[in-house]
Amino acid sequence: MPQAPAGTGPRRRTVLAAALAPLAVAGCASEEPARPAPGPRAVARDALVMVIRHGEKPYAGDTGEDEDGNEDPGFLAGRGWRRAEELHRLFPPSRGSVLPRPAALFAAGGKPAAPARCKQTVEALATAVKTPVRTEFGSGAEAGLARAALAAPMPVLICWESAGMSRLVRALGAHQVLGVPALWPDRYDLVWVLTRRRGEWSFRELPQQLLPGDA
Repeated sequence: MPQAPAGTGPRRRTVLAAALAPLAVAGCASEEPARPAPGPRAVARDALVMVIRHGEKPYAGDTGEDEDGNEDPGFLAGRGWRRAEELHRLFPPSRGSVLPRPAALFAAGGKPAAPARCKQTVEALATAVKTPVRTEFGSGAEAGLARAALAAPMPVLICWESAGMSRLVRALGAHQVLGVPALWPDRYDLVWVLTRRRGEWSFRELPQQLLPGDA
């Protein structure tokens, strides 16, 4: 009977099959669809948020008044009302304005209602720029306020209580920006301007210079 050529036969085929098995598995794996590369990280929209304190409040033991002469310790003092009346000068179309005209206005309110000073401070400005004042957020609700402000048309102006300023800045995500004070100073004549460009915040503090005695 003729001999099978060397290197053939069942044993040779078994060895070849064992050697080629890993290559076959690798070939099947290479046919799986490639996973898409991760897309670029989403960048938060640009934002410009201006923050002010309410106008001057009454001294301890005194009362403020509303526009009708009604007295209440939660109202503005006389100098606070004068500041509210002059606030529009910071914004266009006033000559010499130094800040952009706000497209959205927020003032401390909420339930139970906060003292009326913040709303009183921006009411005349709201009339001048024909923009309603949103007062659904009160002290302690700075996280919700920040979300609403960043979703609103820009620029935004917020009039807030000094005790909640640091919470508001943190809620906006700007608390680690160089130059941001840890607390609002004991002053009524400042504007904090927080600007976000390409996801990065910057900070400026501007004097209002609206009334005699302002720094």
